[in-house]
Amino acid sequence: MLNIFPIPAFQDNYIWALHDGQHAAVVDPGDAAPVRAWLEEHQLRLVAILCTHRHNDHTGGVCELAQVYNAAVYGPRLEDIPCINHKLGEADVVEIRELNLRLEVLDIPGHTCGHIAYVNEGCLFCGDTLFGCGCGRVFDGTAQQLHHSLQRLAKLPDETRVYCAHEYTEASIHFALVCEPGNAQLKQREADAHALRAAGQPTLPSTIALEKSTNPFLRCTEPEIILNIELNLGSALPSHDEVDTFAALRKWKNTF
Repeated sequence: MLNIFPIPAFQDNYIWALHDGQHAAVVDPGDAAPVRAWLEEHQLRLVAILCTHRHNDHTGGVCELAQVYNAAVYGPRLEDIPCINHKLGEADVVEIRELNLRLEVLDIPGHTCGHIAYVNEGCLFCGDTLFGCGCGRVFDGTAQQLHHSLQRLAKLPDETRVYCAHEYTEASIHFALVCEPGNAQLKQREADAHALRAAGQPTLPSTIALEKSTNPFLRCTEPEIILNIELNLGSALPSHDEVDTFAALRKWKNTF
């Protein structure tokens, strides 16, 4: 049986560790130290490192871990990440034999141009594209790309567990409630998130179903969200095209 565990890093990152009691893989290790400490504590051998995109808080520990453990390093072929020896893109498959694990690769640009995700039955490792009740900023990608990527993820099965890379959920819910205060499921999610954090627990993983019912960036056609975007702008949107609405919503969140 494969276990998935969040290794906290920096202020709010999670480095997701997948293990079977003997071998482990980690996703987006921005810092080697907490990974090495966790592996030593649990007496596990690191066999694979999975990168979703190039930002240093996701890659800063890659080379050290690869060298210490002689682990394979997987990452996006369209981004310059040191120490990657398996470059990946859309429809590629990662086979981690030691963990009996098969992951499919999706291209999900927007946050960065080359961002990828890893998917297997029931699990999504999506880096900084989809957050709990939010989404990543647009850096060198475009709002249109990010919207398309999020829509792709929303088409995954509802029960898919969402393992994103930051504990941003409470702050994202705060913004979402301004966008859609009439959403009862969102209010329940707020209470659930507060309870988890008060108990020292992560709010992740989420699920695709929960994101579709509460995440404003997956709900850009909802009239209440459109109305509140326009109230924030002080004028009507030029159109209610979904991509334009998404871009306006992302711009609003940037300054919220």
